[in-house]
Amino acid sequence: MAPFLRGPLGLALLALLLPAQAQTAPPPDAELAGLALADAAPTETAPTRRAWQASIEPALRQVRLRGETGPWRSAQGLGLDLALDLPLGGEGPTAWRLLAADRLDLTGPERLPGERRAVNTLKELYASQRPSAEWVLDLGRINNRLGVASGYNPTDYFKRQALRNTTAIDPASLRENRLGVAMARVQKVWDGGSLTGVFAPKLADAPSSGAWSPDWGASNGRPRWLLTWTQAWAEDLAPQWLLHGDGQPGHSPQLGLNLTRLLNQACVAHLELSTGRSRTLLAQALGDLQAPVAQHTQLATGLSCTTSRKLTLTAEWQHNGLAPGRADWSALQTGDPLRYGAYRQAAQAQQEPATRDSLFLMLRWQDALAPKLDLNAFARISRVDHSRLLWLEARYHQDSTDWAAQWQQHRGQGLSEFGALPQARVIRLLVRHYF
Repeated sequence: MAPFLRGPLGLALLALLLPAQAQTAPPPDAELAGLALADAAPTETAPTRRAWQASIEPALRQVRLRGETGPWRSAQGLGLDLALDLPLGGEGPTAWRLLAADRLDLTGPERLPGERRAVNTLKELYASQRPSAEWVLDLGRINNRLGVASGYNPTDYFKRQALRNTTAIDPASLRENRLGVAMARVQKVWDGGSLTGVFAPKLADAPSSGAWSPDWGASNGRPRWLLTWTQAWAEDLAPQWLLHGDGQPGHSPQLGLNLTRLLNQACVAHLELSTGRSRTLLAQALGDLQAPVAQHTQLATGLSCTTSRKLTLTAEWQHNGLAPGRADWSALQTGDPLRYGAYRQAAQAQQEPATRDSLFLMLRWQDALAPKLDLNAFARISRVDHSRLLWLEARYHQDSTDWAAQWQQHRGQGLSEFGALPQARVIRLLVRHYF
């Protein structure tokens, strides 16, 4: 048996492949249900699909910085979102279409140390055509989201360097409000499966800090490619296999797998993994091309259960084989501060857990205490240094407007994964209006 299939991973994979319990009704299409689990998130009011969609989101933050004892700091922000879906020179199912999505974040008049006045994120800008029922062609900047896990997505290969600005830390927002990658994407679809090929060229050498920059250096700093194959094995089992080349010298192609299984009418199990030969995240952060290349596995596996009262509970174990374990993490914390700082910046930029093993717990409750009122919460707990991040949200949907209150806290010792973050506690109040 392959080394990365031993232990808890092997047991999780075996549980997913075993026949599901008898069901009184057939499950939904397995591929769509499985891939939709990755984007499952607190619901937000959205308008009927049309050629354009827009929203405005004013927000107020109260922040307690770590180590401060005086009054909480205040900061204001305004988010503007625009999405377009326009025909290009014709109508009909085979016509080309232009799709675009952009977000502009403004802060002030009060802002936190280090925050920029304006940051624009060009999320998507691409042309798409479906020349036949079996083929789809896309060309341009695309936010190509991948993965079935809830809190950590090892196969979401294009997430790296994709965040220009972080206004909210919930997983759905991080996947939505990020840079897409300039790519050519071709998909072949057939009954029960699909095959997708992606090539993303190198367009620039380094990320840009310019407020209005398209930031090709962040999204396309090196050439990359991806193959994705999905095939239904049974009515409720459609694994997705991925093979990704990250363009880094000495790294082998990374093999990925996304798998979900409906266990009964209430619970869905999921497994997401990526494995291949590469350098550790610390070696990548330091630019050490002489560091050894070894087999590393990243995975997230767990269970989501939904009750008849629209309450969904998720528990997920996360393993980042590129990150340091307990002994190496302790040595990094007590060693050279420059090495520690470079590593933390790299982990944040690549959206990877800074420590090797962690636990993710999430609650989503629609129409919780009253109609149109949703309660959402999640916790990230490092199993290496026991630090944790807690996040709570109450969101009320009113016609085309959402009202939300969010609270988050970072707990842990000084240089721990979450205890080192400068913001100890944050309260955020926001209104989002859709046009």
